[in-house]
Amino acid sequence: MERITIKAYAVKHKLSIFNVMKMVKSGKVKSEVFNEKGREVTYILFNEEAEKEIIEQIVSMEQKDDLMFSEEIKFLRKEIQLLKEDVAELKKRL
Repeated sequence: MERITIKAYAVKHKLSIFNVMKMVKSGKVKSEVFNEKGREVTYILFNEEAEKEIIEQIVSMEQKDDLMFSEEIKFLRKEIQLLKEDVAELKKRL
């Protein structure tokens, strides 16, 4: 098992340091705390088998963007339909 810092782990998985800290505190990631030069440093125990499970749980930004775009498209299509109905009603009045 390899030990890496929280920052290195965050960079490797393209996560924020805050999210990595939440994973450490919730126990999703195994970690150890060492006292180096008078301050506590948290190291994550990097294990290939456990990493496969964690990678599956992490939702990438691309997947989030795709979901957001599909929701926005649905919303915009509804708005277009409402606008078409309003235009048709206004044409009838004229």
